[in-house]
Amino acid sequence: MATIAAAATAFTTLHLSRTSFILPSRRLRTFVTSSFSTTTITAEFNIKFAPPKPKPKLPNPSSPDLDPPDSSTSELGDQLFIPWIVRDENGNLTLRTTPPERFLKGMAHQNTQKKKKKDVKSAANKVKQAAPSAEPKYSKAARRFYNERFREPPQRLAKVLAAAGVASRRSSEELIFQGKVTVNGSVCNTPQTRVDPDRDVIYVNGNRLPKKLPPKVYLALNKPKGYICSAGEKETKSVMCLFDDFMKSWSKRNPGLPRPRLFTVGRLDVATTGLIIVTNDGEFANKVSHPSSNLSKEYIATINGAVNKRHLFAISEGTVIEGVHCTPDSVELLPQQPDISRPRLRIVVHEGRNHEVRELVKNAGLQIHALKRVRIGGFRLPTDLALGKHVELSSSNLRALGWKS
Repeated sequence: MATIAAAATAFTTLHLSRTSFILPSRRLRTFVTSSFSTTTITAEFNIKFAPPKPKPKLPNPSSPDLDPPDSSTSELGDQLFIPWIVRDENGNLTLRTTPPERFLKGMAHQNTQKKKKKDVKSAANKVKQAAPSAEPKYSKAARRFYNERFREPPQRLAKVLAAAGVASRRSSEELIFQGKVTVNGSVCNTPQTRVDPDRDVIYVNGNRLPKKLPPKVYLALNKPKGYICSAGEKETKSVMCLFDDFMKSWSKRNPGLPRPRLFTVGRLDVATTGLIIVTNDGEFANKVSHPSSNLSKEYIATINGAVNKRHLFAISEGTVIEGVHCTPDSVELLPQQPDISRPRLRIVVHEGRNHEVRELVKNAGLQIHALKRVRIGGFRLPTDLALGKHVELSSSNLRALGWKS
């Protein structure tokens, strides 16, 4: 019988057709039915389970050492609670089911401090991320390459003072001769001394020269009558007073930069109106005003009296000015306009000698009523620019004047 039971058990593990499990009252009975046999084998196993954990006992409400339970904790049932041993106002130890108030306040304060620290750290991280990165450090070879090819070479001391707006170049030379200029702590009496404003420490009358020089300024002014093109004479109005508003608003438009010292490129006499260039760039002024630039200048002369061909021929023949025979490039009689009764002449010259146009007209036997300059090189005075007003020159305007910035 035992042999048959073992064979049946082995076969049913390979070909099990139907198995059922019944768990009646902690006894496991397994009934195995084979497809080839009608014999039923029953195996019984005894399984013991661990006893259930005891439920926690609630404190006795009648005990004098315990606080009366709340309505929320009276029906705890199987819930687990943590007892708190707290010292009361009289100094006696008592058992409570809720934590003391000072503990709850301390926990709340600690959570608040953690949030504040997190906020401070996040703000600091944002500041670090927003902070600009430091400038890259270049090698000695790169700095040497830049200094040799792109860095401006040292300049004459008088030129640096003039560019910084201290005074004109001649006045700067006088300040140097008077011993009012120091370079790196030593008095300098030579205007030709080469200095670098970025490296050398320069003082003028006890005031330090700023390292940053003002940017180059190029302006076109429609000069009115009665103004001179020099800042040295006090008895007559200078064109520089027309830039008072421009200089007052300089600090707002260019914070941290010193004011430029402006001067005119060439001159127009007191009675002549029209185009005059104002800048603080000495090289540009020398380039434009020098005869080698070969820039033509166009004037409109209003004449008192009639003008005929004989006058035009006499003007075109030229005249001697300062020992040099000067001839205009062209002379033209403009058409009569209904609002202007006097005849007008267009005269173009390129030498630009002192009172050249007035001398040419005077030599022809004519008298000038009004003279206005309207063009220098390829730049023409804007027709909508009022007298006493100025406009900033663009890069294309500078190229029209023969200057490549």
